[in-house]
Amino acid sequence: MITISVFDIFRIGLGPSSSHTCGPMRAAAAFAGAVAGREGLARIEVRLLGSLAWTGRGHATDRAVVWGLAGLRPETADPDEAAHLYRHVAESGRLPLNGGREIAFDPARDIVFDRESPTPEHPNTLIFTAWDEEGRVIGEETWLSPGGGFIRRAGKIAKGESAGEESGGEAPAALPYPYDSASELLARAEAAGLSLPALIRANEEALERVPEIDAALDAIIAAMFGAIERGLAAEGELPGGLRVRRRARGIAERLRAEERRNDRPPHAVMDWVSVYAMAVNEENAAGGRVVTAPTNGAAGVVPAVLRYYRDFCPGASAAGMRDFLLVAGAIGALFKARASISGAEVGCQGE
Repeated sequence: MITISVFDIFRIGLGPSSSHTCGPMRAAAAFAGAVAGREGLARIEVRLLGSLAWTGRGHATDRAVVWGLAGLRPETADPDEAAHLYRHVAESGRLPLNGGREIAFDPARDIVFDRESPTPEHPNTLIFTAWDEEGRVIGEETWLSPGGGFIRRAGKIAKGESAGEESGGEAPAALPYPYDSASELLARAEAAGLSLPALIRANEEALERVPEIDAALDAIIAAMFGAIERGLAAEGELPGGLRVRRRARGIAERLRAEERRNDRPPHAVMDWVSVYAMAVNEENAAGGRVVTAPTNGAAGVVPAVLRYYRDFCPGASAAGMRDFLLVAGAIGALFKARASISGAEVGCQGE
């Protein structure tokens, strides 16, 4: 039975990667919460394995680990404040652990990009170790970041995992309309005489992931549209050293100019859809705030479709946008549970 919530598929976070940035950030926060109060804590080392070791620098994994150890969360962290925090830790060699006590921490020494050790469970693996002042190990945990910002402890069963696995997971809720495949989902809806959005909403109410479903969906939509607007307004080079320049703003300005000249070509609507997606992707690459859909690497498509619906479809409504997210989230959960949304496992196109 699939118990992955729509609100686990669509989660607000920071770019550029749900598996390499948001997941490690959550895992680091979970480990820091477990060891912060232990007597004599003096040092923490984080070892990045597999894909995190090979591509983590380009995906800000080292920065994400520092943010998580300091108690920041992807859903609420401000990108500018997070960048300032990392600079402070790198320059001072001091880390405010989980927002409280400070310990010595040098990212260049204490975050190890281990490209040799095997990753038997998943290509995205983090090993956290804490020592006391006498050099004794007082805490060690291995975490996996399997895509979409989801995390789980090594050795945990993957099926039905939640992006909130930091707490160790909870017993699956008793859903009124359980399903384990797309065909079963359709059959449940037909038997109950419900639309897909109505059925999924009923299951979400049973899962109790959020206190108010419409408000949570509206917050996701607002975050998606916010990423589009920031991406359409920004210009300059993207970070990463490849000297890639942002393109969304220039393309949007050209499309607006064509509209003012009453010279809109037949494909202009699809050009707008493409530029909306590009704007989100560029914002994600810049480390901005986006929504996993179902990952950061794939975060542009769903917001672009939503914006197309709102701006170009007669009769578009807030209720229609919510229904779209509910069904899209259920489809994402099916892929998450029955296949994979991890680029490290199935390639970026798999996301």
